[in-house]
Amino acid sequence: MRRLLSTQPVAVWAVAFAAVVSFMGLGLVDPILPAIAHDLRASPSDVELLFTSYFAFTGISMLFSSVVASRIGTKKTLMCGLVLIIIFSAAAGSSNTVGEIVGLRAGWGFGNALFIATALAVIVGAASGGVAGAVMIYEAALGLGISLGPLVGGELGGISWRGPFYGVACLMAVGFVAIARFLPKTPVPAQRISVLEPLRALRHRATRGSGLTAIFYNFGFFTLLGYAPFPLHLGVHDLGYTFTAWGLLLAIFAVFVAPRLSRRFSDVTGLGGALVGIVVVLLVMGIAHASQTALIVCVICSGMFFGITNTLMTQVVMESAPVSRPIASSAYSFVRFCGGAVAPFIAGKLGEHVSMQAPFYLGAGMTAIAVGMLLFYRKSLVPIEEAAGDDNAPAPEAHAVPASLRQSRRLVIAVGGGNGPAIATLAAPLARAQGAEVHVLHVIERDIVAGEDAIELESDGAARDQLDDAVTELQAAGVSATGELLHATGTHADIATRILARTGELEANTIVVGPQRNHRRANQVVGEIAARASAHVIVLHPEAGPLGRSQDTHELNGSRTV
Repeated sequence: MRRLLSTQPVAVWAVAFAAVVSFMGLGLVDPILPAIAHDLRASPSDVELLFTSYFAFTGISMLFSSVVASRIGTKKTLMCGLVLIIIFSAAAGSSNTVGEIVGLRAGWGFGNALFIATALAVIVGAASGGVAGAVMIYEAALGLGISLGPLVGGELGGISWRGPFYGVACLMAVGFVAIARFLPKTPVPAQRISVLEPLRALRHRATRGSGLTAIFYNFGFFTLLGYAPFPLHLGVHDLGYTFTAWGLLLAIFAVFVAPRLSRRFSDVTGLGGALVGIVVVLLVMGIAHASQTALIVCVICSGMFFGITNTLMTQVVMESAPVSRPIASSAYSFVRFCGGAVAPFIAGKLGEHVSMQAPFYLGAGMTAIAVGMLLFYRKSLVPIEEAAGDDNAPAPEAHAVPASLRQSRRLVIAVGGGNGPAIATLAAPLARAQGAEVHVLHVIERDIVAGEDAIELESDGAARDQLDDAVTELQAAGVSATGELLHATGTHADIATRILARTGELEANTIVVGPQRNHRRANQVVGEIAARASAHVIVLHPEAGPLGRSQDTHELNGSRTV
């Protein structure tokens, strides 16, 4: 970890710093909502429009962020987003009416969408030490931003409600200068993206189902985030501390707990459980609305369920969508932000004209509908490789497995991390000794970043090159070999699951894998395969040299070897 941090170029830290400030925007205004309403003589529903305009324009802008980046490049898109945030946040701090702030928050949302859509890609491109390390830095920035936003808002808001707006403008100006100075120019992508592609993606049942689930879930999310500060009746500082604790739990459960639930219960089951938890929390807030202590505890505890839901929801979208990741991400972000943006305003109106607890009951009801949507579309919300019987799902990639593979001994080689050719060379004598056909598997990993986005940890081109090299090595050694790329989203357990599932389909009786030096994640995959496989598992160490023929035969006929 220390080496990872010490070897990063200044450009990575410049973008990471700006990312922290950008993600502060989620909860920055929470502590100052009552102060704005008091000083500007506005109603709660008027003040709630600060959330509505911000999230609505963030959602709409998600349709254009990929379009802009594909035409001017990621660095220019990043800097355009920063400029917009600086201008509109500073102008919001100088406003004298709620209407002005609402309009300026819309421009802030547009800039934030441009920044968020490209920050991860820029950090990955500029970081040293591999994609996994870059993702770790981005996740840390996201978690810090979410948790520090309410704290900064509360501390600066204690001076004046204008303070948080000016603070963001100043911090983003520092980030802009650093990025302009230290981040190298990025090339313009060769392929341009149309603004209509994310909208077309919603025609697919899986994308539509996840979008509808997200709309109703975000209604509950934005109701709590935007309306809860009013019935809490806390001062600016205390509101900041309350929502800081909420943000910390959200970040912790998004990064650390959600993946564990995914492995144990599946994405859809874990997501359904978290949504039910949100329903319960909102119901309790409605019932116990007169107790300040109960409301504080509920707000903080809701961060756990929101963190799990954000991660698993994003994971479901990325795994099940039959379109590319950028398009799926744009479509999902568009519907979830736009759909939930009206929630704070409606909550404010209900609080003014019906009762203080009515917004919480409505939020619980809408989140319950999200549970219903999840159940209704559950058969479509599975990894695309597992989807079957859906007319909208694309046909699976044809696997170049010869008929003879079903008539002879079967041997699967799982490669990755650059060890493919070396493992293939060592495995060739084993295959020849048994007269086995060999099928090489290479899994392309996709990681969900703290519930907000997903990124490929390896490009399709690089994975294909490694796979081809391994197959070529085997064929040059006189072994009949084919290869196949698989995809997995999430953790080492998910990667192992994909390899074991494909091994079972091929009815292979042996899996050959190779460890990777100083690569903990890859070696965890090896451990998962060895622990769960029903076939023999052979771990080959490239540094140990090739095996002799007699040793090969003994290993293949023996028990599982790890």
